[in-house]
Amino acid sequence: MDRQQSPTCSRTAAIHSIEAPDPASLPSLCPVMTVPEVARELRCSKAHVHNLINGHVRGATPLPSVRIGRRRLVRRSSLDEWIKANEQCYDPIIANH
Repeated sequence: MDRQQSPTCSRTAAIHSIEAPDPASLPSLCPVMTVPEVARELRCSKAHVHNLINGHVRGATPLPSVRIGRRRLVRRSSLDEWIKANEQCYDPIIANH
């Protein structure tokens, strides 16, 4: 006896056939980033990101974040704005002119 496949089963099969996106491309697409993702983006340690969030880094404004329980999340737009606001010239010759 031939059974027809239910619509739910065919949708499930179609969903499983879709390839997952490359994980390296997800942080740029995601509007909210975790501390490890921010650390990877800034090329620093997770502890340094926590110090930035808590305002313990001299010469840098605190990094805006959202606290959800014990987790800290940073909006991608806030990180981009924070980077622009904290760009400085560290060359003493140029900085004095």
